[in-house]
Amino acid sequence: MLFLPKMYQKSIYTISYQNLKQKGIKCLVFDLDNTLRLIDEKLPSKKVFQLIRTLEKDFIVLILSNSLKKEVLSYKNALQVEGIGHARKPSTKGLQFISQKYHVKPHEIAMIGDQLVTDILSGNRFGAYTIYVDALGTKDLKITYFNRFIERRIIRSYERQKIFKRGVYYEK
Repeated sequence: MLFLPKMYQKSIYTISYQNLKQKGIKCLVFDLDNTLRLIDEKLPSKKVFQLIRTLEKDFIVLILSNSLKKEVLSYKNALQVEGIGHARKPSTKGLQFISQKYHVKPHEIAMIGDQLVTDILSGNRFGAYTIYVDALGTKDLKITYFNRFIERRIIRSYERQKIFKRGVYYEK
C-alpha cells in the first residue's frame, strides 16, 4: 500500500486545508510539474500565487521537485517560497532535509503531488500525509511517461481491490 494516498483530490484548489490544519499538518510540500504548473509554464499563475499567499498564513509552504534545479529556482523565486530541485523522488532525502530544516515531524508534513510512483511513494515512505491530485495536463517529461504507465497498473490493481478509483475523490 505504499502507493495509496491518504487523500485524493481533483486539484490543489479542492483540498480542505483547514482539515489538514486540524490534523496537525504544519508543512505543505508541493510537487511542481503538473501539480502547481503545466510543464511549459515558467511563472506561477495569479491563482497559484494567491493560494500560496493564503496558505502561508497557516503553513510552511515548499516545493519539492524532480525537475532541474534551475527550473525550480525560477519558479520558487517568482512564487516567493523555498524549494528543492532534482529531489530524486521517490527518495525521501528531500523530505528528510525539510523535516530537519523546518523542525517538523514526518506526520506534520503533507506531500502533495500528481504521481503515485514519485510524490506519493516518497511521502508514504517518509511517513508524511500524502495527497494525490489529478495532473494539470497531459504533457509530461519523458521519464514521467514511463511512471504514468506504472501508475496506471497500480491504479487498476487498487480498483480491482476496491480501495481506490480514479475520479472518486476522498479524504481520510
